[in-house]
Amino acid sequence: MEPPPENRSDNRSDNRSDIRDFLVSRRAKVAPERVGLPAGRRRRVPGLRREEVAVLAGVSTEWYTRLEKGHISGVSESVLEAVARALLLSEDERTYLLDLARAARPARREPHRREPHRRKDVAVPASVRWTLDAMTMAPAFVRSGRLDIVASNALCRALYSPMFGSVTTAGRGCANFPRYFFLDRGSRDFFADWEEGARATVAVLRAEAGRAPHDRDLRGLVGELSTLSPDFRTMWASHDVRIHHEGVKRIDHPEVGRLELAFRSLDLPLPQRTADELVVYAAEPGTPSEDRLKLLASWTAPQAAEAVRPPR
Repeated sequence: MEPPPENRSDNRSDNRSDIRDFLVSRRAKVAPERVGLPAGRRRRVPGLRREEVAVLAGVSTEWYTRLEKGHISGVSESVLEAVARALLLSEDERTYLLDLARAARPARREPHRREPHRRKDVAVPASVRWTLDAMTMAPAFVRSGRLDIVASNALCRALYSPMFGSVTTAGRGCANFPRYFFLDRGSRDFFADWEEGARATVAVLRAEAGRAPHDRDLRGLVGELSTLSPDFRTMWASHDVRIHHEGVKRIDHPEVGRLELAFRSLDLPLPQRTADELVVYAAEPGTPSEDRLKLLASWTAPQAAEAVRPPR
């Protein structure tokens, strides 16, 4: 097999550093015993050696070394799948690697042209907003790939009132999870599991960066957070990725107290906005969290009724 071709320096999709750092970080996470290799006593670095990954993937050591240096343009998907299996990548990590490979291919569109589905002037359809407003007992919102809340119902705004009222939201038109997590100290009191939530937020943002490497607003957000937050810089450097963020969120709400809510994100392909997701929260029936959520909902009932009332 021929070594992967060099990436050209004039290719605006040149993302060698992301490819290199991702593959190196994943290789370091694989203990030899997990793939049937002896641990040995002379290992200078954690994880697998390059030649071991090459053997497991069925390629030459020279080939894999060049791949790990970021020369991924032109590499077939089947070979990348073999590398993903050798590194025991999760489904999200595999998708991220394939996204990086696609971004490294020569761009066919005009230089500096922004990706259409990232346009700010594309509104969320009215039918989606009606759906959100109809959910009076479940906080729900639509988030973009950059984790902006681009549409929400009244209960969501009440649940996340500290974030909507944060200085990180003021003047920007919408709340943004990464900015709130890393630029507002109050988020550490609001999220009971702040570090877990922060890491998941960065992992979702990292996956979006692989999918949309030409999104200027996304690059600007990452640059802003990298400059202002040491915690973000450290988590971003870990190269962890996560595509669908779901699970249980524990919130210490300033008005109703501790809420433990299950949440799930669903793909919401909108016209020219293919990265958006609908996120819905719910409390387990019969728990104190359900009672507190109902109390919060009762305070927002007038707003919800106004939102769903048809125009006269």
